[in-house]
Amino acid sequence: MNQRYNRIIPVVATIAIQLCLGTAYIWSVFQAGIAESLFAGNNASAALTFSILLAVLSVGSTIGGKLQDKVGPRLTVIIGGLILALGFFCASFATASAPYVLWITYGFLGGLGMGFIYSTTIACVQKWYPDKRGFITGVIVAALGFGGVVFTPLVEAIIRSFGDGIPGQGELVSFKILSLIFVVVCTVGGWFIQNPPDGYAPLGWDPQKSASGTVALTPSQALKTPQLYLLTFSMMLACMGGLMMIGFAKPIAVARGLAETATVGVFAITMFNSFGRLFWGVVSDKLGRKQTIMLLLGLTAVLSLCVNIVSGYMIYILIACIGFAYGGFLSTFPAFTADLFGTKYNATNYGIVLVGFGIGAVVSSYIAGYYKNIAATDINLMFPAFVIASAAAIVAIVSIVMIKPAFINKEK
Repeated sequence: MNQRYNRIIPVVATIAIQLCLGTAYIWSVFQAGIAESLFAGNNASAALTFSILLAVLSVGSTIGGKLQDKVGPRLTVIIGGLILALGFFCASFATASAPYVLWITYGFLGGLGMGFIYSTTIACVQKWYPDKRGFITGVIVAALGFGGVVFTPLVEAIIRSFGDGIPGQGELVSFKILSLIFVVVCTVGGWFIQNPPDGYAPLGWDPQKSASGTVALTPSQALKTPQLYLLTFSMMLACMGGLMMIGFAKPIAVARGLAETATVGVFAITMFNSFGRLFWGVVSDKLGRKQTIMLLLGLTAVLSLCVNIVSGYMIYILIACIGFAYGGFLSTFPAFTADLFGTKYNATNYGIVLVGFGIGAVVSSYIAGYYKNIAATDINLMFPAFVIASAAAIVAIVSIVMIKPAFINKEK
């Protein structure tokens, strides 16, 4: 068997699927139209749709991880794709008289489907690449980030073509079109997602000489360790600054008088979010997961405090930098989880860590939406939200420092 060739197949399939999941990170494109048309201009209520999706994604990752242990990653991914497509398709029928439908469809069903797919595909490719765990995780989650770059112009074009100048109309049509794309890509791509055979090792790689090997802890065993709770808590706090900017990059640019180029803000955070996932994944293989995460937290704490300092087109550079740091969390945390608890049950273990991400998504979206409502006429009044994000990053540094690797032993 050509091991090098075979392990590329699930990676290519996963990249295609993760590109579709990247639509989660273009909510900023929908935010203004959805807020005006369905939520009577309430930014916090509209942003809740995005935060529900991310929160349920974390729960869905845990459920999907357990499911793939029983039925395998292929069927789990295909089921997840169908749930995701159903959620987006039904979201296209949301109305101002029943805006909560968007929370149930786009938010709950969309997040559940994405969750089934997200951790399952990451865990699968990590098993194929135990020799390059940080790198391959970076590649996969970079594809998710790059999905925002791919789908932003597509969705913008759909909104312009079908919106007829009516807020929200084009956005709802785009949900329906995206659902069809999800069905095709996740079904076809999912067919090629499979775990390596038992005892698999890449050519030329000796697991006995690798410092990354650990005992493969089951979820119930991992839940008995303080490391899992510290990691989950850190994840909750780490992503707040990035999530706030992802949800409001375009509205912030518009409020700064950059309406004609505001989409650049969405491009900036999605593109650099993608680059950051790959770059920091590679860095973590060299520098170490713990050190890399602490560096990213420091950058996030500083960058979040710069939101009110920069002006003009410099805001796009700041948005890009925040996205670049945020992307690093999405590649280092799953790899760090695998380092701590092993790869065998990482789909479920990382799903538990993602619960922290989901809580952080809900909290950060509410905080950002609350201050955006206050900042209706002066975007500078939104600054306290980013001060909170900065403080959260500092607390997360302390939490990461407390994670001790002493309990880790070689994989058997």
